[in-house]
Amino acid sequence: MKKGNDFFNDVYDVVRQIPKGRATSYGAIAAYLGNKRGARMVGWAMGSSYNEQGIPAHRVVNKAGELSASQLFETPTTMQERLESEGVKVENNRIVNWEQCFWDPEKELH
Repeated sequence: MKKGNDFFNDVYDVVRQIPKGRATSYGAIAAYLGNKRGARMVGWAMGSSYNEQGIPAHRVVNKAGELSASQLFETPTTMQERLESEGVKVENNRIVNWEQCFWDPEKELH
């Protein structure tokens, strides 16, 4: 994947490639884009995308698999509902099988 100069668009390009039934973290996206300490910047990018069509923002969670942005969706349960509709099990606002669901862009994208 070619990384452009617009960080937010680069983030969205990565997020669009996360397969259904998988999730990744803000930090994993930042590391893939060459900024291992840029998780917060990825969060800012995601903050303006939660209601955008074509960006599966529900598949981006924190490094522990917690649905840390669930309050930013249409309802507090939208993020969980979307993940569960794709086969991801969520309990107590956290992905149950996080290690198996984790999608690492550094390994998956070439």
